Amino acid sequence: VSNVCVTLIAVPRNYDPVLHPFEVPREYTRALNATKLERVFAKPFLSSLDGHRDGVNCMAKHPKSLSTVLSGACDGEVKIWNLTKRQCIRTIQAHEGFVRGMCARFCGTSFFTVGDDKTVKQWKMESPEYGEEEEPIHTILGKTVYTGIDHHWKEAVFATCGHQVDIWDEQRTSPMCSLTWGFDSISSVKFNPIETYLLGSCASDRNIVLYDMRKSTPLKKVILNMRTNTLCWNPMEAFIFTAANEDYNLYTFDMRFLESPVTVHMDHVSAVLDVDYSPTGKEFVSASFDKSVRIFPVDKGHSREVYHTKRMQHVITVKWTSDNKYILCGSDEMNIRLWKANASEKLGVLAPREKAAMNYNQKLKEKFQYHPKIRRIAQHRHLPKSIFCQIKEQRIMREARRRKELNRRKHSKPGSMPFVSERKKHIVAVVK
Repeated sequence: VSNVCVTLIAVPRNYDPVLHPFEVPREYTRALNATKLERVFAKPFLSSLDGHRDGVNCMAKHPKSLSTVLSGACDGEVKIWNLTKRQCIRTIQAHEGFVRGMCARFCGTSFFTVGDDKTVKQWKMESPEYGEEEEPIHTILGKTVYTGIDHHWKEAVFATCGHQVDIWDEQRTSPMCSLTWGFDSISSVKFNPIETYLLGSCASDRNIVLYDMRKSTPLKKVILNMRTNTLCWNPMEAFIFTAANEDYNLYTFDMRFLESPVTVHMDHVSAVLDVDYSPTGKEFVSASFDKSVRIFPVDKGHSREVYHTKRMQHVITVKWTSDNKYILCGSDEMNIRLWKANASEKLGVLAPREKAAMNYNQKLKEKFQYHPKIRRIAQHRHLPKSIFCQIKEQRIMREARRRKELNRRKHSKPGSMPFVSERKKHIVAVVK
């Protein structure tokens, strides 16, 4: 019998029963399945609220009731909706011409509307009693057309915009003060929800102007390459606001450093018409002329979700509900659409095991989110042909501009063509 020398190779083993040698492969498979199932169950569209006889131009949320939302149309009609029943509970013929803007009072007892007929009207939130006339509480007749309105978050004060920004006391028929910086019409005005004395406004001369109500003066303004349609303040961070621009982008600014935006959000292929923050302040939703609605994380340059339907036309107004679950959008073809904020979320009561499984799957998706296969499935979206073709076209144009710039730099004197970052490209000037 020959003596055979057998070398034993030491196999490292972790005897901790919690850990398993195949833990990562198993979890990867589970994460892949969870990502695929998320796309299978992604059915965000819930219902359509129809009843308007013209395009929906503006919307407002009720500050106290989650199920109540108000909408104003291009024919001067205002409707109050019950989202639980998904039906209209009241209709008011508020203005002649467009309803340009609307907002609810902070206590939820009344709401304000402005229209093309140069009036500001205050209405009761409650329906009139039997035999009572449907009439406004107050009517203010202005000198010019008002294009927007917003109410103070804590006091009986509201602001309107048009030729200038006017601050009104609810008890008076003339403004407390008028703020102006420049000569163009102002399209939107918004109160800061945290530092409630601050306002922001967008004008058609490409300016975003910030005002302080206590000093009754403008603070500073930033001029962009193209016009900003509206802005929205972050409800959790007092200094942050996001502006929806005509150049297809959204810009998130820190009002202390207006020299360059914090983030440039690029995904839309046409002018962005409206923007609204989620109550958590981590995401916002944007409405665009390209017939789609997109959800952006505040710190990311690209959207995590895009919503569209075959019948939806140019989306003019959008709102994120106060319970962080739903998104409402109003568009040209007279419908208000209700969407889930999280496309694959299961509505209704969840069993404890279901909830645990969902949380586990969410953590798995976060753990493996940068793996190529999982990332591809999670990011893939079917887009309408028009948007798909425009994205392709813009990619080609962007590449051509980059190539041209490289060639210029190559054939120029060193240092004569400085590099300009994407953030600073769109800012023309900051005036203080």
